[in-house]
Amino acid sequence: MKKETMLDYLDRQLSEKINEFDTAIDWDTRNHTIELIVRLFAENKEGESIDDTQGVVSEEEVIEFEDGLIFYNEQKTKQKPDPEEYLAVIPFDGKKGLKKSVIDGTLAYLNEVLIDGQDELLDFLNDPEKETFELVWETEKFNKAVEQAEENDVFLPYPSY
Repeated sequence: MKKETMLDYLDRQLSEKINEFDTAIDWDTRNHTIELIVRLFAENKEGESIDDTQGVVSEEEVIEFEDGLIFYNEQKTKQKPDPEEYLAVIPFDGKKGLKKSVIDGTLAYLNEVLIDGQDELLDFLNDPEKETFELVWETEKFNKAVEQAEENDVFLPYPSY
């Protein structure tokens, strides 16, 4: 039987643990990264003009907000991901991969972030006083979630291609 990789485990756990939100995985084999993309949607009942980070204005009925986090190989990733462009930037150890607890903690905490984020997005659309919206990732809370998942900890290898 084929050994489960970090990508297999991430995909399976993502389907089980974060099924209320739109998610996707993008595995970049050339750059040795795995990006986890999340999307939130909210109804823009008032037809407010919303500017995104690139300055694109939208008055769509449904607003889509996209963010992501990235796992990267500390040794082989050609260009280290910019922490400003991601919710979180999480290194892994080459072919050895990533501890299961890091994936479990990531998904447990990400689910909390998305639940809070969905509420914040709705508040942003309905409260003219709120000028900005962004998801908030707190490293301390993430580390606690990983700690809580450390029971039965094993490394999941990086997939071969």
